[in-house]
Amino acid sequence: MLTELRIRNFAIIDSLTLPLEPGFNVLTGETGAGKSIVVGALALLLGERASADLVRTGADKATVEGVFDAGASAPVKALLDAHGIDANDGLVVLRREISLAGRARAWINDAATTAAVLAEVGRTIVNLHGQHEAQSLLDADSQRDLLDAFAGAATAAAAVRDRYATMHALASEIEALRRRAAEAERRADYLSHVAREIEEAKLQPGEAESLDEEARRLEHADELRTLAQGMAEALQQSDGGVLPNLGQVQRSLGAIQRIDPSLARLQELFDNGFYALEELGRALEDYARGVDLDPARLADVERRRDVVFRLTKKYGPTVADVLEAGRSARAELDLVDTAALDIRQLEQRHAAAHDAFTAAAGELTVRRRDGARRLSAEVDALLPELGLPDGKFSARLVTRATAAATGAEDVEFLVALNVGHDARPLARVASGGELSRIMLALKTILARVDHVPTLVFDEVDAGIGGRVGLQVGDTMRRVAAHHQVLAITHLAQIAARAHHHVVVSKGARGGITTTDTRVVRDDERVHEIARMLGGNEDSETGLAHARELLANAAAPSAVAAAPPARAARSRNQGSSRGR
Repeated sequence: MLTELRIRNFAIIDSLTLPLEPGFNVLTGETGAGKSIVVGALALLLGERASADLVRTGADKATVEGVFDAGASAPVKALLDAHGIDANDGLVVLRREISLAGRARAWINDAATTAAVLAEVGRTIVNLHGQHEAQSLLDADSQRDLLDAFAGAATAAAAVRDRYATMHALASEIEALRRRAAEAERRADYLSHVAREIEEAKLQPGEAESLDEEARRLEHADELRTLAQGMAEALQQSDGGVLPNLGQVQRSLGAIQRIDPSLARLQELFDNGFYALEELGRALEDYARGVDLDPARLADVERRRDVVFRLTKKYGPTVADVLEAGRSARAELDLVDTAALDIRQLEQRHAAAHDAFTAAAGELTVRRRDGARRLSAEVDALLPELGLPDGKFSARLVTRATAAATGAEDVEFLVALNVGHDARPLARVASGGELSRIMLALKTILARVDHVPTLVFDEVDAGIGGRVGLQVGDTMRRVAAHHQVLAITHLAQIAARAHHHVVVSKGARGGITTTDTRVVRDDERVHEIARMLGGNEDSETGLAHARELLANAAAPSAVAAAPPARAARSRNQGSSRGR
C-alpha cells in the first residue's frame, strides 16, 4: 500500500507530504486547491510523461516520491528481482525527478532506473482510475481484458495468443516457401547455367590476387633476373665487390681493439652486418637462378585471369562473391526438388498448431461464457446500490467469423439503465457519471481477483449526489476491506465513509501560491464535511448534518468494512502541512 507521497516543487506545490493509511482514504478540498495536482504527481510517479512545465516557478527541478509497503507481495518481489533491485524487506520507494531543462530521471529504492521500469513496478502496486479510465470502458479491448480478469482467463487468453502466433508463423513460412519454390522453378534454366558455369571454373578463394602477382613476375622476368644478378655481383665479385672490400675494415677493427679493448662492441656490429650482406648475396643469386622466362606459362595465366575477370564481372565483384553466387544458385535449384516435401511437413505442423489453437480458443470461450454470466449477475446486483436501481448489465460474447489472436469471440458490454429500454452498448447509453459508477461496480467485483494493493479513484463521484453518494461511499468502503483505497472527491457523502481524511488547501508563501495538506479528525473533520455539504462550515445545520453522516458511517448497521490493522511502519498521524 501507499504509505506516504512526497511532492516538492511540482506545479504550485512547494513541499507537501500526503500521509495515507490502510482502508479507505479520501482527499478533499476547495475547487482549485490542488487535488488534481496531487493526482497528477502520483500519475507522474507511475510513469506518465514528464514535462518541464511541471516544475514550480523559481525552482530548478521537481521531485515526486512514493513510499510503498509491499509486504510479502510475490509479484512485486519477482519484478524487482527481475530488474536487479533490492526489495528492502517489502519497502518500495519510487522517485521521479524533472529538471527545468526537461530531463527526467527515475529511481526505485535509490537504484537508478527508466520511466518504463518505474511504470511497470508502479502498475503492480497502484491502480489509478480517473475519468480517462472510465472512458476506456467504451473500448472493446478493455472490456475483453476486464472479463478475462474476472473469469480467471488471463492464462488461457495468453495461451490462445501464443498458439495463434505459432500457427500464423507456420502459415507465413509455408507461403514464403511456396513463393521461393515457384520463383526457383521459373528461373531453373538460368540457375542451372549459373551453377554449372561457376562450378566448372573451379575458382579458389584469393585466386585473382595470386594470378595477378604471378603475371607481373612472368611479364618482367628478364628485368627481375638482371636486377637480382647485378645486386649479387655488386656484393660478391672479387674485384671491387662490397664483401671483399670489407677485409680492410676487419683489419682496422682488429688493430683498434688491441689498443682499446672496450670497442669489442664494434666487432659485433661488423660481424652482424657482414653475415647479413653475405646472406643477401646468396639469396639474390638463388632468386636470379629461379626466375623463369616462360611465355607458355604466362599465356596460361592470362587465360585464367580472363576466366576470373569474366566471372567476377558477371557475379562479382570478388571471387568470394562469385563462389557465393554459385552456392546460392545450387541451393535454389535444390529447392525445386525438396520444396514439395518441406511444404508437406510444414503443413502437417500447421494443422497440428491449428488444432492446438482451436482447442485453446474453445477452452477460453468456455471460461468467458461462464465469466460473462457471473459478471453480469454480480454487476446487476451492485447497480441499485450505486444509484442505478433499474440498471441491467450484461457481458455479451459475439462469435467471430474467423478466430483471431484474441480468441473466437469479441466481448461487448451492454447496459439498460431505464425500465422498458433494450440493452445497448455502453457508448450509446451511459453518461460520464453512469460510466464512473459502472466502472466502480466492476472494480468492486474485480477486487477479489485483483492483486494490486492500492486503488485510486479520481472524480468517481461525477454526476451523482444525495443518497447515491452514500451508496458509492459504502461501496468504496467495502472495497477497502481488501485494498487500500484513495478517493479524490467533492461529495460529503463519500468523504464521510472514509477511514482516513486528508484536506488539501491553497495558500501563499513568499508571495507564491502553494498547496498544503492536513489530516483532519474529530471536530476538524466535522467542519470539513459541513463545508462540503453547504459551503458554510460553521452553520449549525451543516455541522449537525455532518455529524449525522459520520455517525452513520461508523454505526454497526452501516454497510462498511473496518480498515485493516495499521502497518508496522507507523508515522506521525498529525497535521502534515508542507514546509
